[in-house]
Amino acid sequence: MAVIEVRDLRKSYGDVHAVDGVSLAIGEQELVALLGPNGAGKTTTVEILEGYRSRDGGEASVLGFDPARGGRSFRERIGIVLQEAGFEDAFTPRELLRLQAGYYPHPRPVAEVIEMVGLEDKADARVKTLSGGQRRRLDLALGIVGDPDVLFLDEPTTGFDPSARRRAWDLVDRLRDLGTTILLTTHYMDEAEHLADRVVVMNRGVVVAEGTQDQLAALAGAEAIVSFRLPEGSEAGDIPAVGSGVRVAGNTVELRSVSPTADIHVLSAWAMDRGLELADLSLSRPSLEDVYLQLTEGGPVGVEPA
Repeated sequence: MAVIEVRDLRKSYGDVHAVDGVSLAIGEQELVALLGPNGAGKTTTVEILEGYRSRDGGEASVLGFDPARGGRSFRERIGIVLQEAGFEDAFTPRELLRLQAGYYPHPRPVAEVIEMVGLEDKADARVKTLSGGQRRRLDLALGIVGDPDVLFLDEPTTGFDPSARRRAWDLVDRLRDLGTTILLTTHYMDEAEHLADRVVVMNRGVVVAEGTQDQLAALAGAEAIVSFRLPEGSEAGDIPAVGSGVRVAGNTVELRSVSPTADIHVLSAWAMDRGLELADLSLSRPSLEDVYLQLTEGGPVGVEPA
């Protein structure tokens, strides 16, 4: 059953179609990363789902509610981490979390949330003394203190050092394991790779592709890289005609392949027939960043928005 469902969602600002017929569905306890360049329509889509922006057309459902009319019953069940939030500098994180928790019927214990985001040492410090990364942790804490069923994360780890980012990822994984459905927007491809069950790529107001990383790579026609050391006594011309774009640098052979399993099988059979060893044989898949750039720079790749 879809926890978040959007059909033919539309929003325009004058002649600019910020969201132009977007459709997607997110299941229970699923984490979906919404990716796209600036101006792709991500923020508008998320704000409509949060109930903070009206739509011009289409249907939207979150937890069975229309976000535009959900009211308090809807807002009590969602959590939001904005790209940037404003705090009253005279308060402490503990005070702000107690205040925020009071808006929800069944909040998480404040002390537990402080520990979850790693603010134990700053729980009673004034907000004005917090670093940028610590303020971002407070943003995250305020988003989860209500124990939401659905969590919207907008660039949640901006300003984090590597250690804090890993800790935030562990927290997000933990929330998903506890049953939270999460919609994540991020510009960090490694973050999407690590966290997302599926990725939805938007560009110019439409969904250009969605799926797992491997599915997106296949849709984009992204090729894997097969590499090995040229066997002693062999020449580049001896290598079977597999893959594409064969390149020899020194004694290392690299070839691009859309069907690496089959191509490696051909190469292995060739080597075994000749008693050769393909030393340092390796296969590297295209990264999510490679696929993302191909999808957003090349436009739609012949798939319908889900």
